[in-house]
Order: sequence, then C-alpha cells, then structure tokens
Amino acid sequence: MGYAVVLARSAEADLEAIVSYVARDNPQAALRLGRALVVALRSLEAFPQLGRVVPEFNQESLREIVRRPYRIIYRVNDAAERIEVIRFWHGARGEPEVNPA
Repeated sequence: MGYAVVLARSAEADLEAIVSYVARDNPQAALRLGRALVVALRSLEAFPQLGRVVPEFNQESLREIVRRPYRIIYRVNDAAERIEVIRFWHGARGEPEVNPA
C-alpha cells in the first residue's frame, strides 16, 4: 500500500489560502493549481524520500518537493509509514515557517 500522506492543519490552511487568493482573479486556475499541488503528493506514497532535504533545516526527515513557485514541505515518519505535509510555501516568501522538531 505504501505510506499514508496526511495534511497538517498548517498545510490545509496554506492550500486554502493559495486557492482563495488565485480564485479572486481566476476560479478555474485556482482549482487547477490546488489539484496540481495535491497530485504532487501522490508520488510520496511510494517514494517518501523523493524530495530533497529542506536546506534551511538540514534534517533527513524534513523534506520538500518543489512545484514552482511552491515548496511542499513534509515530514517523513518511517516507523509509522506516514508522510505529514506541513506547509505549502510560496518560494518568494523566503525561509519557510516550520517547526523542524
């Protein structure tokens, strides 16, 4: 089956804010963007180490995949076979606000 991928509340809030912001000008584009970001997570079920280690934190379990201009930051829990998506972070915002613990 693979790893379970779940969204933290912070990631849910990020995704909602991103889609809402884009929807003000283009609702269809907002839906496409939201779907594309979620679809990007599917590969993590089978390949949890797919993303690179987040350079700002340099912790093996804290990784990211980039879907420009967004960084999808997630934590890998190998023991529980679980991926927790922590943030959808726009690259122009600088260093991501993440609790690296």
